[in-house]
Amino acid sequence: MLRAQSSWLPCAGTVAAYVGRNPKMARNVRVLAEASAGRMVVEAIGRKGFPVRLTVKQENLRPLPPGLFDLG
Repeated sequence: MLRAQSSWLPCAGTVAAYVGRNPKMARNVRVLAEASAGRMVVEAIGRKGFPVRLTVKQENLRPLPPGLFDLG
């Protein structure tokens, strides 16, 4: 089954929400770079509290919803 391609392409330094196979495991990540084949290198906080780098599909990244401290 094909998914619709995401039109949102985050640039390096952007904070995004990552939703993978399990929606309960959604996490906030910081985009570090664009990799090949529609993937992005991101940084998240691991289980032990240290930053870890992951490579995730671009289609699984979503912009964060408006927050309390957003200017506008």
